[in-house]
Amino acid sequence: MLSKSLLRLGTGAARRPWRVIAAWLVAAVLAVLAAVALGGRTADSMTAPGLDSQRAAELIERAGTGQEGMTAQVVVTPLGDGATFFDDDGARTALTRLRAEVERLPHVLGASDPAGALDAGGDTAVRGGLVSADGRTAVVRVQYPDQSRLSAGDLDALVGLGDRLRAELPLRVEMGGNLFYAFSDPDGGVSELIGLLAAATILFLAFGSLVAAALPIGMAVFGLTVGVATMTVLAGVTDVPAFAPVLGSMVGLGVGIDYALFVLARHREYLARGLDPREAAGRAVATAGRPVVFAGGTVVVSILGMAVANVPFMTVGGLAVSIVVLTMVLASVTLLPAFLGAAGPRLGRVGRIARALGAGRSDRPDRGRSGRFGRGRDRETGAASAAGWRRWIGHVCRHPVPYAVGAAGLLLTATLPVLGLRVGLPDDGSLPRERTERRAYDLVAEGFGPGTNGPLVIAADPAGDPGVLDRLVATVTADPGIASVAPTHIDRATGIATLVVFPTTGPQEKATADTIARLRAGVLPAAIGPGPARAHVGGAAASLSDVGRRTSERLPVFVAAVLAMSFLLLTLVFRSVLVPLKAVLLNLLSIGAAYGVMVAVFQWGWGGALIGLEATVPIVSFIPMFLFAILFGLSMDYEVFLLSRVREEYLRTGDNGTAVVEGVSGTARTITSAALIMVAVFLSFAVTDDPSTKMFGFGLATAILVDATVVRMVLVPATMTLLGRANWWLPGWLERMLPRGPVGLDDALDSEVESTGAAARPRPADR
Repeated sequence: MLSKSLLRLGTGAARRPWRVIAAWLVAAVLAVLAAVALGGRTADSMTAPGLDSQRAAELIERAGTGQEGMTAQVVVTPLGDGATFFDDDGARTALTRLRAEVERLPHVLGASDPAGALDAGGDTAVRGGLVSADGRTAVVRVQYPDQSRLSAGDLDALVGLGDRLRAELPLRVEMGGNLFYAFSDPDGGVSELIGLLAAATILFLAFGSLVAAALPIGMAVFGLTVGVATMTVLAGVTDVPAFAPVLGSMVGLGVGIDYALFVLARHREYLARGLDPREAAGRAVATAGRPVVFAGGTVVVSILGMAVANVPFMTVGGLAVSIVVLTMVLASVTLLPAFLGAAGPRLGRVGRIARALGAGRSDRPDRGRSGRFGRGRDRETGAASAAGWRRWIGHVCRHPVPYAVGAAGLLLTATLPVLGLRVGLPDDGSLPRERTERRAYDLVAEGFGPGTNGPLVIAADPAGDPGVLDRLVATVTADPGIASVAPTHIDRATGIATLVVFPTTGPQEKATADTIARLRAGVLPAAIGPGPARAHVGGAAASLSDVGRRTSERLPVFVAAVLAMSFLLLTLVFRSVLVPLKAVLLNLLSIGAAYGVMVAVFQWGWGGALIGLEATVPIVSFIPMFLFAILFGLSMDYEVFLLSRVREEYLRTGDNGTAVVEGVSGTARTITSAALIMVAVFLSFAVTDDPSTKMFGFGLATAILVDATVVRMVLVPATMTLLGRANWWLPGWLERMLPRGPVGLDDALDSEVESTGAAARPRPADR
């Protein structure tokens, strides 16, 4: 049985704590050393097999034009009022010097020459897209090799050059491009620090002990170090997307501290019953550790299920995040009991300040005598602490219909904005105005038009037809969604041509996606004709549009697979049909509400300023699937933890009403504290500058808040009261198919624990 295995594991770790702690310390050091020696850098290849943008990228790489590498752009404008590059010799000379110094930077393959184009005539510079029509803005486009050959030092060199030239040249200098996206880290780890500080504060208020607050934080830091270092090693083997470390840190901190909190809360209950600290640690791992293992497994399986989308960067990103989650589960059942064993009886004590705040109280009703490490006053304050939750849950259970209807109606209303969800690509225009990337974006949009910030790249293989390229340029230029087409670049060796095309609309806008679809469906086929020639539309905007369409097509299959897996798992765990069905439906409600709130905030701008969002943005195409995978797994944490206690109470008393009230109220403070910690951690990421990180953090925080309040404290007790004893109904034929074993404590283990307090009461049959 899993509980007995966890009992042996937890007890062994608590009895030999320093060996286990030393083993984890060695593992952390080895993981960091492996990351330094073997690790790779994250990559931003947001493509997938079979997509048109991927075929374009393959042609570009085959041609060796260099456009498959990283890019940056330096955007400049004269400082003098009314001065232009057409008539100001000083500005033009400064532009020549700037371009020359940029080309001398390490790893720069080349840079566009707006000053040289101006020497050939202002019209030439304007037609080439290097100088704006009014002459006020010029762009130096910088070409780098692919990301694997670059580092953050290349970005530092470019930014340092810009800082120096701003002081020496009569130009306003701003910078942007995907080099910044790949290597910029404006947050600098501040989010993780804020999240840890907030979590430590909540833990202290919940447990009233600095030692109790420090242990989950210490465990999470150990686990995060090992997990993220392992992720870095994975990046040396395959392309790990740039968002994976941030998302891994976010989810790792949240689930790590949550899992530790569940185990620590149960450990303190056993201390209050008089158990020896080492035995209490083993029992805590055997009881609370089992839901942790199930919940962690659900998170991992849900995230890995994204492989059905057949989008490699999402699959690898999910694998990387899963590594962090698995590390946290392992730390919860090995490292944490070692910490608990080393801390000894101190975890059962509550300071005067904390007691005045009402902390350190056990929510579980006292069933035993005052033991060596228990304290009568703590049990009395524990009962007082739980009384408020019992009154609330009892009130909900006495009026289940209005609460169930009202809460469900609230969540369905919050879900409605999902009908307007639009996936796309948040760009530098959504960054704060103090960022140079945002200022460069605005200068380009004002001078050249919004589409210049999101160019499309058409890759064409004429296949021996000399007239294809002329027809292609003519038909693309004539499309109403295209503002201009840069001069065609033809690779002499392969004959492959690349056209950089500037839409009339910005990369975030739906009209740009419509233009891409129109080019593929009608414009390019008309120009190519029936021959062997082929042309494909690529570029960042096209790639994200394609990935968004692919994930939207596969999302129903993925959702159905996750729902079926969760239903089967919960049926096996709780030996019931209606409880798993209810859990699946309620989790869907909370996730749907989170999606709706995200649409309202990010697409409609409602309250966006509160999280530093300065412009409305579409939802990043791959975020809905990622969020569903993570949120469904995380919501199972609370579901398994809460229902385990309800099931335990039902087996003890045989009364559904009592089981619901005692089970929900008995886990209320722990779930509330865990939810507050997760919300604090996730919101610390929601205030970063990067829009994608904001979406992840805000979406996760919203869903967890809704799940732990409206769902767990209202809908769950209301619906379980309405279902009554049917909650635990299981058809006989299905019961015979399922392996035996209760979800919570093993029978023998439960009896042993209960024997430390009041005499164990007889149990009813499972059904």
